[in-house]
Amino acid sequence: MTAPRTTATATTTATATADPGSSTAVGLSQTTIVVLAKDPVPGRVKTRLHTRFTPAEAAGLARAAIEDTFAAVHAAGPARVIAAWDGTCTDAVAAGVEVIGQVAGGLDRRIEAALEQAFTGAEGPVLLVGMDTPQLTGADLDVDWTSTDAVLGLTPDGGYWLIGLRSFVAGCVRGVPMSTDHTGADQLARLRALGLRVTLLGELDDVDTPADAALVANRSPHLRFAAAHRSLVSS
Repeated sequence: MTAPRTTATATTTATATADPGSSTAVGLSQTTIVVLAKDPVPGRVKTRLHTRFTPAEAAGLARAAIEDTFAAVHAAGPARVIAAWDGTCTDAVAAGVEVIGQVAGGLDRRIEAALEQAFTGAEGPVLLVGMDTPQLTGADLDVDWTSTDAVLGLTPDGGYWLIGLRSFVAGCVRGVPMSTDHTGADQLARLRALGLRVTLLGELDDVDTPADAALVANRSPHLRFAAAHRSLVSS
């Protein structure tokens, strides 16, 4: 899960919406889903794809990935969808989505701040995903919260594609090293150190490199991302 620096400021008032020890059943209809993303502008997104694609082509793939992500999130039927956005070109944000700005600082600070702000007015749990897993589906987002306080979806490269909380807990992400091959393990350790019961979701490959892009496009050929990828590699 990666995103660039931003200058927008988000609210930092902590809000808890449920007792972490509660076993009350909740579903997607009570869940808020946050998509952490940024302007799909050439030179600012998917720069690791530039070894195979031009900056404009990489930006086009990023836009397609964002569109696929919002489609999957909407299909899941959550209570609210929020875009925690870096930049001003919000035309890539799906209609009807609430937009909040990412705070300044490292990715750990931005993820935690987005989670915290999303809990303001939330009816239930909050899930946060990035823009690097266009293949995610509504089923991937359907969490059983009966006996868990937090969820984490890991990636094969050592990161994570999703983090979710039943209620906000300060320090849940801030200070966790990002963009390493042990970020996911460190994040899991942090959540458990806070005394949270954590459920691990299924792994998803995230798109960072040209090889990742080809893998995801080939495995999920129905995606906008896959169509955009095919148009580039077949030309």
